[in-house]
Amino acid sequence: MAVTRSNSGLDVVLDAGRTIFHQKRDQMRQALAKRRIYRATLFELSALSNRDLNDLGIPRSNIKRLAMEAAYDC
Repeated sequence: MAVTRSNSGLDVVLDAGRTIFHQKRDQMRQALAKRRIYRATLFELSALSNRDLNDLGIPRSNIKRLAMEAAYDC
């Protein structure tokens, strides 16, 4: 007859650690995705000429704010 030991306490700790790891990983992925949106928006609007920006009704000074709104919904 084999004797087995219960590692339920250790299993609980390991499961909690995995859960925290996966949550943090997902948060980092979301943050990186938002950062990519911010940078792409900033780059695209910055590449426009003053005339193009005026046609769109966007002052050059608002480019960073618009990029923040596009990425972070602020």
